[in-house]
Amino acid sequence: MRAAPAAPALRLCLIGSGAIGGRVAELLAAHPGARIDLVGVITRPGASRRDWWSAGCQQITDPAGLAALAPDVVVEAASRQAVEDWGHVALHAAREFILCSASALTDDALRDRLTQVAGATGSRMVIAHGALGGIQAISAASLRALNQVTHVIRKPPAAWRGTPAECLFDPDGLDKALVFFRGSAREAASAYPANANAVVTTALAGVGLDETRVELVADPHTDRNVHQLHAAGDFGILNMTILNEPMPSNPKTSDMTALSITRMLLDRTMPLVV
Repeated sequence: MRAAPAAPALRLCLIGSGAIGGRVAELLAAHPGARIDLVGVITRPGASRRDWWSAGCQQITDPAGLAALAPDVVVEAASRQAVEDWGHVALHAAREFILCSASALTDDALRDRLTQVAGATGSRMVIAHGALGGIQAISAASLRALNQVTHVIRKPPAAWRGTPAECLFDPDGLDKALVFFRGSAREAASAYPANANAVVTTALAGVGLDETRVELVADPHTDRNVHQLHAAGDFGILNMTILNEPMPSNPKTSDMTALSITRMLLDRTMPLVV
């Protein structure tokens, strides 16, 4: 029997050339057998090429360039503004748009608009699970009544630098854990889009942006990014704690963010997926 021809390599384009994109490229390079080609990176005009770009990787700065590139998958690893600026174009250019900055979807009008575009073009918009595990369980549980979903994010005080939290406490002066925010997932992600992005994933998988309860904690006794999920409903009860190592180049982000994106991409090329 003649062997079937090998499937063509998955053509990947990244939005953003920062820490997450670089880490994803590094992880993919460690799996050359997966046949994933980084064919383009979307940047601001004038941005410098990075050393982790392959020789054939194109720098894209406008929608026409992305359309001409015709990637299979576009992964946003930049910012919520990038989702707004490039989501519509990505859904037209590729069959799948994976976004990391789920906080952009707290804008109901934007979320509805992108969902409609995905439906009209036959593409898919997929939220990367980022630093979280267990989201599949919450999503499955939502097929029945969910009574409560709570998401607690606990990070070292330094991880909250450069956010509104600096007005609430001195990151160098804390000697015990401080819960400095309690509210909805929509409120948390809107106020802390870089640090609390993951709560939007939890919310959209379960009871929604306004019903998902969130606590944000600065804890001097941890050196990890900790997510604690609690869900209760007709399915039963879920309690889960994830202690993620920060990404070395960006302590606001868990390394699991890049790992989960890489796993999603690898799964697109594997004959067996778990």
